[in-house]
This record gives sequence, C-alpha cells and structure tokens, in this order.
Amino acid sequence: MGSNLAQKLIADHLVDGAMTAGEEIGLTIDQTLTQDATGTLVMLELEAMKIDRVRTELSAQYVDHNLLQTDFRNPDDHRFLRSACKRFGVWYSPPGNGVSHPVHMERFGVPGKSLLGSDSHTPAAGSLAMLAMGAGGLEVALAMAGRPYYTRMPGVVGVRLTGELPHWVSAKDVILEMLRRRGVRGGLGRIMEYHGPGLASLSAMDRHVIANMGTELGATTSVFPADEAVRHFLHSQGRSGDFRELHPDPDCAYDETEEIDLSRLEPLIACPSSPGNVVPVAEVADAPIYQTMIGSSANPGLRDFAIPALMLEGRHIDPGVSFDINPTSRQVTENLMDMGLLGKLLHAGGRIHQPGCNGCIGMGQAPSTRGISLRTVPRNFPGRSGTADDRVYLCSPETATASAITGRITDPRALNMAYPPFREPEGLILNTSLLEAPPRSLEGFELEKGPNIATLPELDPLPEILEGPVLLKVGDNISTDEILPAGTEVLPYRSNIPAISQFVFRQTDPEYAGRALGFKEQGLFHFLVGGDNYGQGSSREHAALAPRYLGLRAVVAKSYARIHRENLVNFGIAPLLFARPEDYERIRQGDFLALKDSREAVGSEGPSELVNKTREESYRVYHDLTPRQTEMILQASLINVVRNEERAE
Repeated sequence: MGSNLAQKLIADHLVDGAMTAGEEIGLTIDQTLTQDATGTLVMLELEAMKIDRVRTELSAQYVDHNLLQTDFRNPDDHRFLRSACKRFGVWYSPPGNGVSHPVHMERFGVPGKSLLGSDSHTPAAGSLAMLAMGAGGLEVALAMAGRPYYTRMPGVVGVRLTGELPHWVSAKDVILEMLRRRGVRGGLGRIMEYHGPGLASLSAMDRHVIANMGTELGATTSVFPADEAVRHFLHSQGRSGDFRELHPDPDCAYDETEEIDLSRLEPLIACPSSPGNVVPVAEVADAPIYQTMIGSSANPGLRDFAIPALMLEGRHIDPGVSFDINPTSRQVTENLMDMGLLGKLLHAGGRIHQPGCNGCIGMGQAPSTRGISLRTVPRNFPGRSGTADDRVYLCSPETATASAITGRITDPRALNMAYPPFREPEGLILNTSLLEAPPRSLEGFELEKGPNIATLPELDPLPEILEGPVLLKVGDNISTDEILPAGTEVLPYRSNIPAISQFVFRQTDPEYAGRALGFKEQGLFHFLVGGDNYGQGSSREHAALAPRYLGLRAVVAKSYARIHRENLVNFGIAPLLFARPEDYERIRQGDFLALKDSREAVGSEGPSELVNKTREESYRVYHDLTPRQTEMILQASLINVVRNEERAE
C-alpha cells in the first residue's frame, strides 16, 4: 500500500521515533516563522540559550501584529527584533510589509519543506505541500538552533473534494463546512489532507484559506498536493524554480475520510463566539450590523479583495456600517492600486488600513457595544476583537461585502447581481525591497533592548509536595485569548513577563492575578481546573509563561489543545488529566489540593492520587507525558533542560 502525502512529508523529515499514530516523533525543521507578538520571546530565548546563529535553511521574522505606535513599547520591540535578526541571522519583514503567512507563502514557501512557526496559523503553508506546523516560541527557538521538533504522530484524515464551487461560494465556505461537521476539536491529533478532482478549481491562495483555518479544527496541520495550481502560484511570484510536484500515492489509505461536493455548498457563517458555531448565512440573515472587515491571514489573496471591489462598483455601503479593509501584504496593496480596485473599495466607503493583522488580533477596529461585526478573520473567541461583549461572525468576503451594502447580515445570493468575474492578471507587481536578508557576517551586532524588554524569569524545579488552592475553575474550550488577552493594552507587554502577567484571565476573573501573587508571596503554588480542549487557539506561549510566573504549577483538565499543552510542559507546568472525567464536577474553585510525591507522580507512568483537603476526598489523575517532557517538568522548563545539556557537553 502506498503513502499519503502527509506520511511522505513526515518520512522525509523524521529523525527520531516511529510513524505510529500517537507515538512521539522528532522532525528536522527546514524553515521557521516568527511574528512580533511571539518573536520577542523567541529571540530572548535564543539569547538565554547562548545561540550564536540560526542553523535552519531559512528563518524569517515578521512584524504584523503590534503595528500601533501609541507609545515607545511597540517601536522599541520592532527595533529589538531587527537587531536580533542581524544578531542571529534571520530574515526581517518590517511593519507594514504584511501578514506573516501570505508573505512567507509569496517569498519563501517551497513544496516538500518543513516549516515551524510561533503562530498557530503557520499550517497555512500546507497549501504549498509544506509540512507546516504551529508551536510554542521556545520550540521554534530550539528548531532555529538546529534541534528537532517533537510532537506526537498524527492520524491523517483524507478529505476528498469533488465538483466546483458555485457562484457566491468561496474557499472560506469550504473550511466553514469542515468546522460545521467537526467542530473545534474535530482535528485534534490529526492532519487534514485534501485531495480529489475538486482541487482543480481551487487556486493556491484558496487552499491557503482552508489550510489556515484548519487550525480552528484543532488539527496539527493541513496538507494539499503540489500540482498545477502550486506551479502557477510560484511562477506568478517569480519563483518557478522552487516548484516540485508532490502527490499522495494512488493506492494510499487514510485513518479517516471525509467527502465534500463543492457544488452543493452554500454561503456559511460562524456565529458568536466560536469558529465551530457554523450555520447557513440564510439562517441568521437580516440582523442589523455595525461592521464588516475583509482581510487577515484567513482570506489574504488578491481575489479576496478584488471580488468585494467589483461587487461595490457603482454601489455604496450602508451609512451605518464601518467597512474595514485590511490588505494582507504590501504586494497585494500595490496590485489592488495598479488594477484600480483599491479606489473602488475606497470610493464605496471602505476604510483602508495598513497591511497587517490589525483587528483580527484586537489591535484597533473594535466593534461597538453589542454591535454585530462580520469578519473574514479566523477566530471569534469572546472579547478577542477588543470589545468585551462583542458579537463577531466569521464569513467569506462575499458575505461580508453583501452585508456591508445592505446593513444587515445578507446571503450574497440575495443581492440579485451577477457574480463579478475576476482573473488574476499576469505580471503581478512584485516588491521585495523591504525584506531584509540576514547579513553574511554576524559579528559586531548587539541586541537593542528598550526599557520594556525584560530578561526571562528564572523558574524553579518541581517541589516534592505540590499543594495549593484551586484559584480558578473554567469550562470547555477555553482559549489562550481568554487565558491571556491580546489587544492594544496587553500585547505591548509581550517582552515583559512580570507586566503582562497582570492580565492573566482578566476577562474571566479580574482578581485572579492579584490572588495568585498573594499566594506566591507566601511561597505557595496554585492549581487550575479546566474542561475539554483547554487552551485552544493562539500559540502564544505567554498564556503558559505568565501564569507560571504567578505560581501556577499544575492544570487538571479533561483534555488539552495541542500547542498549549506543549507550552505548559515547556515551562514546567504539569498538564494533568482526570482519570474519571466526572471528577471535574466534584472540585470547586477555592478547594485546597495536594499532589504528594509530585516528582514521583510526574516521573511515573501510572495514575496518581490528587487529594482535595477541603472536601476530604481524592481523585485519580494521570499524565501522558513522554520521558523527554517529564524531564522538562522536573527541571522546571525546557530552557533548563537545554542549558544543562549544553553544560554536560
């Protein structure tokens, strides 16, 4: 029996372990991607590990999240990142050059290569048949240092596409259909591999849309073949020489299968406040809206702006709607200008913003109180937009634009207009002038640190007896945005762990950080209790490191999202699991827990006893750590493990 494409890519990069589902494997990493919300910690971690220069084929740092310069902090971080790129040998993409994922695809994506990024939407590069995965910043730093990336061997879901998308239905509706079927946990421990005759009608950038939001399924990554669509894309970017044809074997098998007839899809929308809360647009039509937004890493292609521009020709948006346009790269912006399309968006009432993530990550463009916002972004977790009681819907550019015209949620088919024809022109404007290549010699370059950039805190090893209160109990599908919010107030502290820790769980429990610091000052640790899929969403390792700084040493949950679980382990927080999920109901916030012989409990493979001293009862808990991860918990962090290995050598 032959191999599917995901298996081929993994086999090409396997350096440790066996390709058995659920087993830990080590993969060599060809390229890395970092962005400014996570990259500052990555660079500080490289410094802490005393790395002289990166050892990947290519590493790139993008400034796309924290573009607002309301004071010195973001500009200082930008200068620090540029200096770090020179110091360690990394490509640098400055503010305004564009969102990391489409820019990386345009300039550096190569079929068959592996890519590890400190951004959870790094799997977007799977659209080019790359093995692209998101991870915590510390693991990306290790990959940059030439070490393998470790993860569990995923199962592979084969998604067979047939037919062709009808008018008014686009790639966003394909991934929304997958989310409608499977929800936000439907891809956990899996790679989504798309194949079948329906691929012929999907461009490489259409595939980017689908692969990008495969992250919202919880998938390890998504993969597409390198075929004529990929060849055409690379040719359009002036990189025909990077093409390599890659396909699954005709007789390959998959662990699970799905089939989507593209011709039967209709416009879909994810309702507040989860990407998995998907219904047909027609079901929620006519609700009045405040805002629509097009752009982001989830809909970054030229056609994702061209179709709205052509829809608006001779029309104007509803006067009560804020129609926000976030071009995803400088290249896209220049081509929209050259084709006269940016002017159409502007003339119809659009608000043009600089290329970057912007409102997707809560950096401006917040909606009004209770105002409905339709966005082409990948996530709509509560409060992520910057408005605490937001009502954010996720949809296609077609649906967002139709709704901007009417002032209400609108199925674009109801406009009774002809679907605008668009064909990407030959000879695109390619502007690479702002990308800074790493210098040939790294001698003489120093890190430029502003006053807001703090040294990483020292972390203590796991004590023999781990006991403390349950400072917080949360439910299912808690996102990293809820653990540590993004946005204009919080993210400027991304290089200062003591400062950013004051915002941990602010939306859920504003008193959490203060209580945690109070116990920490008494020399006490604390626990958190969570439900299923704890830590879904962004890869920001701050959501693990900041609670760790506040004294969190163990989380007890029903299950974890992959990247956040890895981040907990990387910083010495034990991710414990309930042996009996019903025991979750027995624990209350404020209960005092004790894990006796905690080092032995973490070091052993069997279940352990977690004592609830408040209720005089106990629960069986266990972990699924590998020996490598166990050592991280015992030594307090992955950084300590690496330091000790370096000393031993």
